[in-house]
Amino acid sequence: MELSREIQEFLLKDAVERFLRYVKVWTTSDESGDTVPTTENQFDLGKILVGELKALNLENIVHDEYGFLYAYLPPSKGFEKKTPIGLLAHLDTSEAVSGKDVKPVIHQNYDGSVIKFAQDKGLTLHFDDSPLLEEYIGLDIITSEGDTLLGADDKAGIAEIMAACAAWHKYPELDHGPIFVCFSPDEETGLGMTKVDEKRLPKICYTVDGGEMGQLEYECFDAWRATFTFKGLNVHPGIAKNKMINAIEIASRFFSELPEAESPQHTEEREGFYHLLKFQGIPEEATAKVLIRDFEEKGNQRRIEYIKKLKDAYEVRYPGLEIEIDFLHQYQNMVKFLEKKQIIIDTAKQAIEETGLEPIINPIRGGTDGSKLSARGILTPNIFSGGMLIHSRKEHIPTLALQKASEVIIHLAHLWIDN
Repeated sequence: MELSREIQEFLLKDAVERFLRYVKVWTTSDESGDTVPTTENQFDLGKILVGELKALNLENIVHDEYGFLYAYLPPSKGFEKKTPIGLLAHLDTSEAVSGKDVKPVIHQNYDGSVIKFAQDKGLTLHFDDSPLLEEYIGLDIITSEGDTLLGADDKAGIAEIMAACAAWHKYPELDHGPIFVCFSPDEETGLGMTKVDEKRLPKICYTVDGGEMGQLEYECFDAWRATFTFKGLNVHPGIAKNKMINAIEIASRFFSELPEAESPQHTEEREGFYHLLKFQGIPEEATAKVLIRDFEEKGNQRRIEYIKKLKDAYEVRYPGLEIEIDFLHQYQNMVKFLEKKQIIIDTAKQAIEETGLEPIINPIRGGTDGSKLSARGILTPNIFSGGMLIHSRKEHIPTLALQKASEVIIHLAHLWIDN
């Protein structure tokens, strides 16, 4: 199937307009939260999308108590019995950088020069930061003003799915089978999928979430989180000799013994790591969270055993110190589930190729909602949405990526008619 120039131009205009609207809605999630959603403002974008989905004649629209938004697009006439697919993107943005009062800026016809940010004159974006920018010369690039993130992760994915729905509404000749849409909360915290209504999703889904144009991801980290509590004893420092057990000082030494070579800033490709995510305390008690990541389960088990041995050694070294560690298996490498049904991956590759892009197959150095869904039998690889340098003030996206991801979705739905 070839998309006409008219349809391509429509997808570009519609996806960009939606994206520019959506990023202005504050939806930052809260890593320390334990409810879903972790922030009430995630409902705000969901409410906007409910109205837009109704305008596009989607059915069975449900915006539930957990912030999930579900909708159903009936199939084209004659394709009612074809394989249904799901399209997913997440509503929240990372709390790593502020997502409040985002002001998107379009740098038209990017000429390859250094991009400067309006709200931070010392902040710049160029090839050293993002080598792919060199390939984007001549394209329009969207950034924030530099005092917030942009929010392409994952409001680009939402805009691209919505643009595809708008195209199916406007151009009924674009045949497709049954389509299920799901916009979810708290992907960034990892909590969202604990409350998903699996009955509202088909057995084959695709997340549209992050990555450069052409990227297809069906392998991710095996992921653990370790939560630490160091219990010490505070005594007045003037009489503390042989009495004080300074929890925060001891914890600092403890974490300094995690191998520096196995930290995020020193690893790439298929290398795993420890990541000290949070650390706070006083002499009486200190707490911390460490993320443990590897593509192989045995790599993470090695790291967990190292931490356990380090705990035992420190409790011997500092009599009276107590260290409590809670290990949580956050998600699994989804490749073990997806490789059992290769057609899901092959169809996505073909859809990307039909847009004129070369599929780029890389493992995700992270995870998606799809990794958790795949483990539950809802097989869900990830398709690019186009955002670069996500979770940072230098986050950016070419407008062409918004168009191309929308095109991939259109082709994907058409290809599943024959599968």
